[in-house]
Amino acid sequence: MTNPPRSRSARFSEWLDQQSSTLFITPAVLLILIFSIFPLVASLIIAFSRFRLRAGSYQVRWVGFRNFEKQFFGSEQFHFLGTFKGMSLFGWVVAIAVGIALIYWLYRYCRRQFWWLGFIGRIISALMFFGLALLFCATLLSGHQFGTLGVTLFYVFAGCSTQFAIGLGLALLCAQPIHGRTFFRVIFFIPLMITPIGIGYAFRMLADTSKGPFSPLWQWFGLGDFSWSTDPWAARVFIVIGDSWQWIPFVFIILLAAIENIPKDHQEAAQVDGASGWQIFREITWPQLLPVAATVMLIRLIEAFKLVDLPNIMTAGGPGIATESMSLHSYFAWRSLDLGQSAAIAYLLLFVTVVLCVSFFNYVVIGRLRNNPT
Repeated sequence: MTNPPRSRSARFSEWLDQQSSTLFITPAVLLILIFSIFPLVASLIIAFSRFRLRAGSYQVRWVGFRNFEKQFFGSEQFHFLGTFKGMSLFGWVVAIAVGIALIYWLYRYCRRQFWWLGFIGRIISALMFFGLALLFCATLLSGHQFGTLGVTLFYVFAGCSTQFAIGLGLALLCAQPIHGRTFFRVIFFIPLMITPIGIGYAFRMLADTSKGPFSPLWQWFGLGDFSWSTDPWAARVFIVIGDSWQWIPFVFIILLAAIENIPKDHQEAAQVDGASGWQIFREITWPQLLPVAATVMLIRLIEAFKLVDLPNIMTAGGPGIATESMSLHSYFAWRSLDLGQSAAIAYLLLFVTVVLCVSFFNYVVIGRLRNNPT
């Protein structure tokens, strides 16, 4: 007996049931395309163009890699890379040592587990790290000024290292059975709720050696006439301190939650066996904390590359360009209506961020997890 033909409405209802997942996700996909993919493609086109605003219109002219060439070899080289006036002997020694270490690293990979895709990725990472090593050897280690790329990397590595060390220490402290630890957890979390602009103005006031609230302390140390905003390294350090004060609570609260979720059985057994606190942390706590710690640091690395608020508020990138990050560099170019240069700097920042963060995840995180599977 044959089934009677279904009506058009029944077939349409069945089709809706089959395509329901696609129909429900379509609005989200369209929003992503409109607000994420389109600006990304548009900014990429602008990065390879010369964009000029005119009365009632604009002009876009394709210039290829000239915007990027200007940052590496042209008039903006000193701004992006720094000043090169010859490399010192110490700089050459460090550069050669880094090059030998990277070659040995690639050699070990080829001897142990060669995979052509992994080898290409390691070649890209090795070239990036060697280029950055040459940059710092030719500038910082040779007594010359480095540009916004070096400043950004200083903020990333100095800031993230400080935040992780202090955040981990506070998390381990608050995980102990001490009185008032709930109160301290709330207090340590407060800086994360303040806007970066507010933190910038607050630290600029606190660091004022002549009129700030700590001016008597500066006077007592004999630094009443010291202007930190005119000293490049002092200004960078103050910005790192402000950024660390804001983001230490983020590292602290996540690591604290991870520490409190570690089973206490192994720790108690190790204490019974006479293990010291350092041995318990190294052999039991740290291997179980490593995946969470790696994730936290990966998030902080990505965020640190985008630092723009504090150097803009506290020093406006000064003295000169000593505290100007790549994000602030791109912002200043955009504010001067040089949209092509602004987009080019943003994509250079994207490239550096992706290579360093992917390298950190693949070679540090995954490598450590393989060595410590627990």
